[in-house]
Amino acid sequence: MQRRNKPEVLAPAGNLRGLKTAVDYGADAVYCGGKAFGMRSAPKNLSLEDFEEGSRYAHERGARVYVTCNVLPRNNEVEAMREYIGQLKDTGVDALIVSDIGVMLMAREVAPNLELHVSTQAGVTNYQAANAFYQLGARRVVLAREMDLQAVRDIRARIPDDLDIECFVHGAMCMAFSGRCLFSNYLTGRDGNHGECAQPCRWKYSIVEEKRPGQYFPIEQTKEGAYLFNSQDMNMLAHIDDLLDSGATSLKIEGRSKSAYYIAAMTNAYKTAVDAYMVQRGFEDEDGTVLKPFHDRVIRPSDPDYGKPEITDSIMEHADGAFAGKPDIAAVPITSAGEPDDLSYHARSTRRKSNTSAEILPKGWYHAGVRPAEHVSLPDWLLDEPDKVAHRDYSTGFYYPEHKVQQSTDRSAYFRAWLVVGEVLSWSPEDGGRVTIMSRNKIEAGQEVEFVLPGAAPLAYTIPAGGFRDAEGHWVEAINNPAHVFSMPCPQEVPVNAAIRSRTKKPTLKAE
Repeated sequence: MQRRNKPEVLAPAGNLRGLKTAVDYGADAVYCGGKAFGMRSAPKNLSLEDFEEGSRYAHERGARVYVTCNVLPRNNEVEAMREYIGQLKDTGVDALIVSDIGVMLMAREVAPNLELHVSTQAGVTNYQAANAFYQLGARRVVLAREMDLQAVRDIRARIPDDLDIECFVHGAMCMAFSGRCLFSNYLTGRDGNHGECAQPCRWKYSIVEEKRPGQYFPIEQTKEGAYLFNSQDMNMLAHIDDLLDSGATSLKIEGRSKSAYYIAAMTNAYKTAVDAYMVQRGFEDEDGTVLKPFHDRVIRPSDPDYGKPEITDSIMEHADGAFAGKPDIAAVPITSAGEPDDLSYHARSTRRKSNTSAEILPKGWYHAGVRPAEHVSLPDWLLDEPDKVAHRDYSTGFYYPEHKVQQSTDRSAYFRAWLVVGEVLSWSPEDGGRVTIMSRNKIEAGQEVEFVLPGAAPLAYTIPAGGFRDAEGHWVEAINNPAHVFSMPCPQEVPVNAAIRSRTKKPTLKAE
């Protein structure tokens, strides 16, 4: 397939349904694992037949499919990996995501028509490594999650324009370098680098004194104990303009173990944000017609403005204002303590000051700058979407040196303020409009729900009284049996498989 001339939203999928959901909700590409040699074994993953069907489904809708082959194979797995790649090349998938250099060279030999993407597991942190992988045949590098925006720019400025940079933008983070960890191996015998991580970094820990067995002392003064290595989730939705301006060409959502609802909501959110970016930067009009080719705003060494001190870093200069959620940077009021006033919850949770000493640059070497541009404005409903899926405390990862991710050591559970109550099976215009659903949780008259719609804001709807029917067409007072078919009034047409969600009566700390 032809390479894209606009930023890519890359969504996860743990099975065929997740793949189709991602495509339906706007994903430009989907990454997923097979039954072997992927870094996630918890999801069901896809069979070779699933890859064939999924690739057809994606290609018919202009999307692509990437397969994770990013385990670090042992000696006795090398030939099995060779056979597996040989099988994948005939399924219609578009690219392989690899981390081992031997697997990469093997893939070039066995499946020369597939693109090669270098996994974050390879730990690419500089332009020399990126260029070396390019010379070996890679057409994309997935940067280590430890990179800040300046590092992304410096890599972008010094690599070929046709080498894609893929960056994580949303989802769980790992305490280990680029996700390469032996913690699970030591404590449980489950190999984190073969997709079997037990996530001991999320466990609760206390101290036991040798001569007092059975007496547990919390490491922090909380009755729950302490979660020593529990990193926050990433959420870059409000800042994707900074990342795209800095040279990222693919925005990666983490979550192959997540539900179809999570995939739909987050894919839709980031795709909508990218569309807004393309319009406000002048690359497309409101109808999606291309006005000019997409290009980042990084100043490269060949540019006459490279290294000029008058080119200020507007992104980092305005970071405090952006994190305070203020649309007008200049109008942000400053308190006596020097902090922007009225910080939002998420801004407070992400304002982390760096301890790093002042950087010393070699003589004649300059950081790549970025040409200033107005901040891309996103609607409030869109910025609220990440809070409508289960999540840990949010941060912006390591992208902003002054706002680094930290651990949430008092808990490891997820916030959940919204609940999926049903999924759309069909819609009919009869009787003024009726929707047939598969129930997930209770729905009753007067309840306020939202239908998650692809490419649009969610449809808010208050359930009317007296309109519920069961699968046989009998009137019922409420929908209160999970995994059963019901119908109810809905005057506006809604798409098949759309999730229906509702606020929980009391926000919980549970997994999705």
